[in-house]
Amino acid sequence: MTSALGNIKVVDLSRILAGPWASQMLADMGAEVIKVERPKKGDDTRFWGPPFIKEANEEQPPQAAYFHCVNRNKQSIAIDITQQQGQQVIKDLIAQADVLIENYKVGGLTKYGLDYESVKAINPRLVYCSITGFGQSGPSAHKAGYDAMIQGEGGLMSLTGEPDGMPMKVGVALVDVMTGLYSCNAILAALMARHQTNAGQHIDIALLDVQVATLANQGMNYLATGKNPQRLGNGHPNIVPYQTFATQDGSIILAIGNDSQFVKFCQVAHCGELAQNALFATNAQRVINRDKLIPIIANKLASYSTLWWIEQLESVAVPCGPVNTLEQVFDHPQIKHREMVRQVSNQQGELINTIASPINLSATPLQYNSASPDLGQHSHQVLSSLLKYSEDNIKKLFSNGTVS
Repeated sequence: MTSALGNIKVVDLSRILAGPWASQMLADMGAEVIKVERPKKGDDTRFWGPPFIKEANEEQPPQAAYFHCVNRNKQSIAIDITQQQGQQVIKDLIAQADVLIENYKVGGLTKYGLDYESVKAINPRLVYCSITGFGQSGPSAHKAGYDAMIQGEGGLMSLTGEPDGMPMKVGVALVDVMTGLYSCNAILAALMARHQTNAGQHIDIALLDVQVATLANQGMNYLATGKNPQRLGNGHPNIVPYQTFATQDGSIILAIGNDSQFVKFCQVAHCGELAQNALFATNAQRVINRDKLIPIIANKLASYSTLWWIEQLESVAVPCGPVNTLEQVFDHPQIKHREMVRQVSNQQGELINTIASPINLSATPLQYNSASPDLGQHSHQVLSSLLKYSEDNIKKLFSNGTVS
């Protein structure tokens, strides 16, 4: 089967989530991704459980569900890069690679001779993606960055939560995920540019930059007014009504995006007079007068069940939906139809559930070939088949602990 990136080789020196998210996207598109991990311990997220897909044993660290969300379709080689021989193995991999992804602190790979300036002499066509908390330059460049702290420092937490409550982080590591998405986009752009320049380049991606860039309408709201947006719970700063409401038996998301939808909602809710009221007739007026409108709508929605509202509102094309648990999400008929859960096999032939990519390419479909690898599962294979090392050399690397 033809894949979009079948001719691309990636050396993945990244750990945790942002970098591995980007490299998994490339792997799904068919790139050969070699994940470089620490001997014995591997990626930190192998330990981030419970729950665990596989428990630890005498030879292997555990495999947390967290690790499996972001490392499918990859090969694992365990290399001690503090040793000169380990550094040479990485350089030999780089010589054949198209892409390198790393998320060490700024300058952290220089002492190993694996920084961009050093390795571009080995492979001038290499696309080298550096992911850090604060970027390669600036007064904060030396600081480590983690998703939750960046959600705070980058403003997202100030926008999230109830008006009178504490600032809240999002329920998943959203900054890391978005950073992975931006990184993958940048890598693909650099690979396209290479067709024109015949040279690689250095990509500088910072979690803080990503967080600020994805403030989206709220960031522009501030720039337009000079006023800090306030937390609105599940409300929307620019559209009303666009939030969750309690029903007779649960909750519903009402997502009314224009005035005609509001008229239809009012007809279903038997409050047509609201749509004629000058205070609520346009979205701009509804935003200004949200404190008057929302209690009226809340009272109406509490009168019937979630299912009743969804059936009635969908029949007149008013956007709405339930607030589902993950059990309900994965049992959703549309999610099942879209095959958003796939099964991949691990080294032992066991089938592991994985959440599919949302990308659907008609001519070069994404691949789901293998579950996240055991630590060092492909070390010998990479050294012998890809790098063409002799068996004697491979034995030396394993015996002295450079590779495991």
